[in-house]
Amino acid sequence: MTDYALAVDVGGTKVEAALVAADGVLSPGSRDRRPTGHDSTSDQLADAVRDVVRHALASLGSDDVLVGAGIGSAGPVDLVEGTVSPINLPAWRGFPLRTVVAELLAEDLPVTLRLDGVSLALAEHWVGATQGADNAVAITVSTGVGGGLIVNGRLLSGGTGNAGHIGQIQIADRPEGENAWAATLEVIASGPNVVRWAQQQGWQGERGEDLAAGYVAGDEIAVAAVRRSANAVGEAISSVTTLLDLDVAAIGGGFSRVSDDYLDLVRATVEEAPVNGYARRVRVVRSGLSDESPLVGAAALVWQADLLG
Repeated sequence: MTDYALAVDVGGTKVEAALVAADGVLSPGSRDRRPTGHDSTSDQLADAVRDVVRHALASLGSDDVLVGAGIGSAGPVDLVEGTVSPINLPAWRGFPLRTVVAELLAEDLPVTLRLDGVSLALAEHWVGATQGADNAVAITVSTGVGGGLIVNGRLLSGGTGNAGHIGQIQIADRPEGENAWAATLEVIASGPNVVRWAQQQGWQGERGEDLAAGYVAGDEIAVAAVRRSANAVGEAISSVTTLLDLDVAAIGGGFSRVSDDYLDLVRATVEEAPVNGYARRVRVVRSGLSDESPLVGAAALVWQADLLG
């Protein structure tokens, strides 16, 4: 007999679910995913959630026990209402995601919703690279930029559940004629936006993989684009560490591997940028989690519930 948490992850390009045991290991065969996307309808997204949840639940053995469900979702989220309004899924505004998942479970099972980056921070603290650190930030640099915080040994959710939205902090002067979004970390550092910036400078590539190859080859624009991204991440870490006096910053996500020295570039900025010296002590490390991290994070909302802020 094994106890499991149902883990559900909702992002801009996919939704997936799995059963996760108390040691953070996924149950074989329980993981399933469905595509999402900017053009998906609300019904399509809801059906995708139901499909992956049903698949996971169907893999429960006769002696297995489901103890609860954790949902990590792109945000913003509303913890009081249990709703989500993901920036990259415009069909969902105030969508009752917690209720949709709860309706597929036994009535007495707890269902916990948090921002996906917040869930990731809890996973890193549980079984990843920030174990033992009481003050840490976890950052994903990928299609977007997400994050979450552990402060004084507890998960920081904030007043509405949206603490950790590091991708939307402004780290640059707003370009003339542009809105505030153009000055955010996500626009400057995330994979598709870095590629777009490089193309605007005359670079001829099309994808992050092309940018990685250009970086290795010493292409000036590719090198400048990667360094611009890493510098922005370093500046964000410096700012957050100055505010919260953090011990560790764990960085993951596909674009963080665009170059072998990406983390070194981030570290260089973290060493240079702070006004206050204590902010330089933060250790920048690679995420200790695999591509299962969003699901492990969602499951951590169940297995590490005593740390929820």
